[in-house]
Amino acid sequence: MSSAAGQQQGANIQNSHPHHVIIIGAGPSGSIAGALLTNKGYRVTILERNLFPRFSIGESLLPQCMEFIKEAGMLEAVINAGFQYKDGASFVRGCKYTDFSFEDKFTAGIGTTFQVQRGAFDMLLAQEAERMGVEIRWQQEVLEADFSADRPKLTVRDASGELSTCEADFVLDASGFGRILPRLLDLESPSGFPVRQALFTHIEDRIDADVRFDRNKIRITVHPDHEDVWFWLIPFSNGRSSLGVVARQEFFDALPADNKVALRQVVGQDPSLTALLGKADFDSPVNTITGYSANVKSLYGEGYALLGNAGEFLDPVFSSGVTIAMKSASLAAAALDRQFNGEAVDWQADYASPLQRGVDTFRVFVDAWYDGRFQDVIFHDKQRPEVKAMISSILAGYAWDENNPYVKNARSRLDTLAAFCRSDKE
Repeated sequence: MSSAAGQQQGANIQNSHPHHVIIIGAGPSGSIAGALLTNKGYRVTILERNLFPRFSIGESLLPQCMEFIKEAGMLEAVINAGFQYKDGASFVRGCKYTDFSFEDKFTAGIGTTFQVQRGAFDMLLAQEAERMGVEIRWQQEVLEADFSADRPKLTVRDASGELSTCEADFVLDASGFGRILPRLLDLESPSGFPVRQALFTHIEDRIDADVRFDRNKIRITVHPDHEDVWFWLIPFSNGRSSLGVVARQEFFDALPADNKVALRQVVGQDPSLTALLGKADFDSPVNTITGYSANVKSLYGEGYALLGNAGEFLDPVFSSGVTIAMKSASLAAAALDRQFNGEAVDWQADYASPLQRGVDTFRVFVDAWYDGRFQDVIFHDKQRPEVKAMISSILAGYAWDENNPYVKNARSRLDTLAAFCRSDKE
């Protein structure tokens, strides 16, 4: 096909689908949703409050993410970007060590992924979306949202302070922790999780090559004295790592007020991390976030749907945030395409409920992590390979595979397994 013919075909596709979608936020869910809809011929505008690249946590992707990246046509770009290869997760508690290989999982599908510095990763996805035809308007802050008329209307302020109005046929909120529509439409709801805090930074890790450490895996370390306190260590491809600790607020109350001093002090409380990071250079600011778990009354309404963290965020322990965000983008784009083509769409049945099934699976395992049941399972001395493969699928992000017994009957299966592991230990 000639270039001119290809351009004409693209124009015809655009003209055959006059519907316009506004997406709030150019993070992973926004860029993926934008690409999926643009590739179907719709006109998509993303309104992003910041300029990219910008710092964000959530650097350890899950293999399930790669399926959505592939669906959006971005897989080659991500593979060629030079990010740190990731094939699993390792867990340390005292003298116990265990790991999970995502390629040895129960569920079919991609079994490897990457650990990424989110500034570069999010920028790459946004650039790919723009390459496909998505319009991204940078430094656009959404101040008001009106869904009372036939077409949604947003009031937006640009970097110079000038106000404007944007109208569309549908709005997808991919604003992440900004949670734009939940705030503007009074959709916020308690999460049900205890208030936890995270201290985190990037370091030059300087981990010796002869030390037992697999850079192809995220490392989760349980505090030696508090089973509900844990550290993440996510190595990047450039000799740096993301390092963080998560605990209830009262745990941090006993630490120094200076974030960098506090993080170094609590890392020093774990012998394995102290040995591993003995030469590390803590050369970046230490940030904190408190009360990050969030929920909403509804994931959709007349003229809008909430994606990713704008809808619900559980906890960072299994790195599920980006996976849930991309899953929501895939589901919402498919439902919206059917709606624009005149099909009857039940947003509860076609979007919210399917998304929630995977979120609920992750929630079961998050709950069990903090009360110690899941830790007893993964650190058990005699793990059955077939059960480990089913759990590995969930840790790899395949939390929607109802052929997996630990997805379909997550709570009862995990309760039974944890009880067995505990009784076998006694």
